[in-house]
Amino acid sequence: MTATQTATKTSADLLAAAEGFAPEIAARAAEIEANRFLPQDIATRFAEAGFYRLCIPADYGGLESHPGELVKVVERIAQADGSAAWCVFIGATSGLVAAFLEASEAKRIFGDPLTITAGVFAPRGKAVRASEKGVEGYRVTGRWQWGSGSRNAQWISGGCMILGDDGKPEMAAEGIPQNRMMIFEADQVHLHDTWDVSGLCGTGSTDFEVTDLFVPASRAVSLVSDKPLPRPLYCFPTFGLLGIGIAAVSLGLARGAIDGLVDLAGGKTPQGSSKPLALRAKAHLDVSEAEALTRSGRAYLMEAIDAAWDAATRNGEITVAHRRDLRLATKHAVRSATKAVDLMYTLAGGSSVYRSSALQRQFRDVHVATQHMMVSDATYELTGRLLLGVPTNTAML
Repeated sequence: MTATQTATKTSADLLAAAEGFAPEIAARAAEIEANRFLPQDIATRFAEAGFYRLCIPADYGGLESHPGELVKVVERIAQADGSAAWCVFIGATSGLVAAFLEASEAKRIFGDPLTITAGVFAPRGKAVRASEKGVEGYRVTGRWQWGSGSRNAQWISGGCMILGDDGKPEMAAEGIPQNRMMIFEADQVHLHDTWDVSGLCGTGSTDFEVTDLFVPASRAVSLVSDKPLPRPLYCFPTFGLLGIGIAAVSLGLARGAIDGLVDLAGGKTPQGSSKPLALRAKAHLDVSEAEALTRSGRAYLMEAIDAAWDAATRNGEITVAHRRDLRLATKHAVRSATKAVDLMYTLAGGSSVYRSSALQRQFRDVHVATQHMMVSDATYELTGRLLLGVPTNTAML
């Protein structure tokens, strides 16, 4: 498959591919979970389908898609398995760095349509300026958590704080410490076997580490200070797009949980009851609430995405209000989806605790998604300050 062939894929092609993958992914969910990372054959076929190209610039053979398309693809995969969907969104959003790189470097990394990238934006590494063989760059040391998809990737990125000669952080113009994403070749990175967790077990979100590694300046980008390609997609904040991916996984898990409960309800008669679950008033109430929570959370998210996309298309930028709404809608979608999953898990009673039930995995997966810093309760404090007109540093919004 060539980069040109991948770039000609449409949103309909990707959704059809996601739909086609769903039965197999659902059937292999237990295998994915037991493996603790996405099996490489699945990751490779996801790459062939173009899922990891959603956020890569068209200049380099990417799809440069409307973020709503990312939501739809990830959401559909998540209905089948949350871990597989998480790896899709991480692989897709980590491709955003291509828009910040020099063209030659971007083509080198992303020119192969089967390239899979992963990375952690959090600046848990430290970098000092250095040169090697006449090339300017950085000496990097760091260890990062939540390295989702790293075992499938050829390139792995880690956020780093830039330190000056005095050992103190350099400051960016935005009034925050200067951070840069350092891009490593996968064989330069040590993966620690740390991913033994309650949910999203198959994402391979292990710790990874580099020690005193030289990274050329051409592979070190600031997602805050550097200017990406002037396209609508790259007007969106990188951290906002990361949050959108988390929301898409959560909404897909909720949809899968509702569909699973509905399938169960017609044939299950709860202990002590003479009526099938589908005929009980409690089921009517909870399924209705879960449906409303999931669809309203999704609608608000898509509304915020569409409004920001329209502004970016018309004006070449989005406002602080758009960025605020993206973060608020993302947090709301995750919270609403989590409540919907909880309702379905509880309503299913004892049936939901068995490994044979997808509900137990959806319950565990969505509660791990809620722990990501991008959708923590602190988001409400940030967006609330902006809604109330309180002075707020929005550099990382």
